[in-house]
Amino acid sequence: MREGPDIARIASLVGDPARANMLNALMGGTALTASELALEAGVSLPTASSHLSKLMEGGLLTLASQGRHRYYGLAGPQVAGMIEAITGVAEAVGPKRVRPGPRDGAMRVARVCYDHLAGEQAVAMLDRLVARDILLRDEQEIRLGPSAASHFSAIGIDVGAKPRRPVCRACLDWSVRRSHLAGTLGAAILDKILTEKWARREKDSRAVVFSPPGKQAFERVFLG
Repeated sequence: MREGPDIARIASLVGDPARANMLNALMGGTALTASELALEAGVSLPTASSHLSKLMEGGLLTLASQGRHRYYGLAGPQVAGMIEAITGVAEAVGPKRVRPGPRDGAMRVARVCYDHLAGEQAVAMLDRLVARDILLRDEQEIRLGPSAASHFSAIGIDVGAKPRRPVCRACLDWSVRRSHLAGTLGAAILDKILTEKWARREKDSRAVVFSPPGKQAFERVFLG
């Protein structure tokens, strides 16, 4: 037996079509019940429960109880980043299961990737923050620039705290095939976008749709 991480075990968990649909449904950052995930996977509730048990045992999901309900979510940003990266490979080299429609177009422009913004708008934002030296980038490593604290403080985002997870992290975008911004800063930016009502989440979708004034505000703050 070879030493090192057991890639095959993780691949087998993600590679099952029903489990892949469940994981993808959780990429929106919202915890879901077993019944909801069964609908997403197109399987019966007992079959979904079996799949969820395997994903839990594999460390890919978390489970939280609230009253009589039990909610499943992704185990963390690392799992979400893996799914986003696999989606990018599938988009580049794999067969398409359906013809892309209007919702796919909206997903390419802006969408939720676990807890941060992804899509064309997110990639453009990261490019602009790097070009202005607010963020510094060395290949796939992203860190705060000297002016980052004052810049983000001026728009109501505190980057001075020291969270357990990285403040800045590159996440490969499956639709653009370049990186967007993840980490606690990426999550804070998405939260600001939604709190300011510059954009809204599409129902039953990961798509984020900007209003015309919201798009202008987003571009003025993050792309200006």
